[in-house]
Amino acid sequence: MNKALWLLGALLIVTAVRLHGLEAAALPDYDSVRNWQIVQEVAHGNLRNLFHHGSPGFSFLYAPVAWFTTDFYVFQYLNALVAVAAVGWLTLFVSRAAALAGYESALLALFVGTSVFLTFSGRDFTMGSWSLVAFTGLLQAYYCRLQQATPRSLLRAAVWVAIGLCINYKFLLTLPILLVFELLQQDGLLFQPRNLLRVAGILAAPYVVLAGVSWLVGLQWYRWLGVYYNIMRPGAPNAAGRLGMTQTHLDAFYYFKYIRDFESPLILLAVLVVPVLWRRLLFQRLKQPNLVRYLAIWVYCFLAGMSLLLKAPRGLLLIYGLLYVLAFLSLRRVLDRRWWALVLVIGVAVVFNLRRIQQEVYAYTPSSYPKVAGWLRRHNALPVVSTVGLGVAPFVAPSTMAVIIKEEELLTLREQGYRYVLLDAYWRVTNVRNFDLLRKVPAVAAWPEPMLTAPLLFLEHSEYTSLGYEETLALQRTASRDSFQLRVIPIPQP
Repeated sequence: MNKALWLLGALLIVTAVRLHGLEAAALPDYDSVRNWQIVQEVAHGNLRNLFHHGSPGFSFLYAPVAWFTTDFYVFQYLNALVAVAAVGWLTLFVSRAAALAGYESALLALFVGTSVFLTFSGRDFTMGSWSLVAFTGLLQAYYCRLQQATPRSLLRAAVWVAIGLCINYKFLLTLPILLVFELLQQDGLLFQPRNLLRVAGILAAPYVVLAGVSWLVGLQWYRWLGVYYNIMRPGAPNAAGRLGMTQTHLDAFYYFKYIRDFESPLILLAVLVVPVLWRRLLFQRLKQPNLVRYLAIWVYCFLAGMSLLLKAPRGLLLIYGLLYVLAFLSLRRVLDRRWWALVLVIGVAVVFNLRRIQQEVYAYTPSSYPKVAGWLRRHNALPVVSTVGLGVAPFVAPSTMAVIIKEEELLTLREQGYRYVLLDAYWRVTNVRNFDLLRKVPAVAAWPEPMLTAPLLFLEHSEYTSLGYEETLALQRTASRDSFQLRVIPIPQP
């Protein structure tokens, strides 16, 4: 009970950190708003966009909420709380496996829970929060499988993989790492024909079921698998000019630079020293599982694999918590479990994280989108066209907004009755440079939108733009010199 109280107290603090100022925020990116819209569609039986991001499970999870409310703040708060629950579960798993004391569990939860990126991503409405829950379930289940070589433990882990694939297509990245574990274990459990068929059946089941659902509602049965194909081999470049998911120019140190500039220095140090500090546990008796080797394999395999793909901070979403755990366990070992030293060092590290959260998250949070929507209504300026971004969508009726990715689309929209354009600087974040004419038109109203100048938001779109780390931040610095990110302008005459 004492350990539970320590952990609960720490999670209450993490919750306060994650929710602080959220009532003044808007959904910061296109995907968050689009997910909010798709959840509402699914709630009312429209499955046309169910596989839009290859994550049908996410829409099904939130569809019941949409039966009662469409307020995007409700969805945003719920998603933030799910992310806190993931921190708690990860802490509980590590605490049991490493036999942590109650105060150590609390310190670990605070350390992990104040990760800058996990705080930033825990305030949107994307698949990240539930992905962390599913990944923690997999971590715990597969660790049990390594300790207990039974078919039941193997199948339990397979169920968590299937759940993760339903929520986030990037769960595919766990499959080669799990194969590495199986090869290291060398107990042949997975490769027994009966077990292999059962695992394959569990992984295939969601695809088979939703293929049938797709067929019944008039969609192509292969729509979900088609998302994977389109991600890897798109038919045309996106609006920023990116084609495919492979790195066109290798930025091998992207994630190290990100961690250096935004996360705790302790986790970058841990990445470097863990192979030395824990060398005996890592490299001896490979068939005997231990927590440090288990977490280290996940971390280093993820880092190696993601270095080959287009990068954004969310590429390491599943392992940020593990990086913090490895740093914590390493500190605990170096400090020889002296409680006062551990409290002091982790306390300073948490304060450092909170300072960065203030600088990189809270400072950019207050949104002007509600003011924009109010102005549009008062001046009878609806319907309105928005450039690339959907940020104003939660504050206006769905039928009163259209989105363009190039100026040439305005002529048709003008004929349909649209008179104003919201020149939304989200085009800078996505590097869609198709609005030179609009930028020269004087605005009739303008507002700042700090989030559209946030370094983390720009870095999160590196995957979309295919730009490297320094290029992305150069783009952000240019955007930050603009006084106003939201401008209402009349649609120019042809």
